[in-house]
Amino acid sequence: MAIIQASDSDFNTILSQNENVVVKYYADWCGNCRLFSPKFKRLSESEQFKNMAFLDVNAEVSPEARKVAGVTNLPFFAVFKNGVLVDTVAASKEEAVVNLINKLN
Repeated sequence: MAIIQASDSDFNTILSQNENVVVKYYADWCGNCRLFSPKFKRLSESEQFKNMAFLDVNAEVSPEARKVAGVTNLPFFAVFKNGVLVDTVAASKEEAVVNLINKLN
């Protein structure tokens, strides 16, 4: 599934329309965020996670979406089930993000 670019205007709508949602919070100036982008794309295309929506949220221009997950560092990842925050992690390691995503199963 393609990664959805989300912002404050559509964040809650996307959460309500998808049972399982994985969110990557990033900023344009964040080098680790850019480095993680290909990994996030690969995870979004993985057969293992085909029942999940993957979102990219620019934390600098989406303060409301950022508050929902309590973003502290970037990149920051959050998983939601039925619109409810399940867990978060501030990490640059793919293994940490996969462990987070697996909490939705």
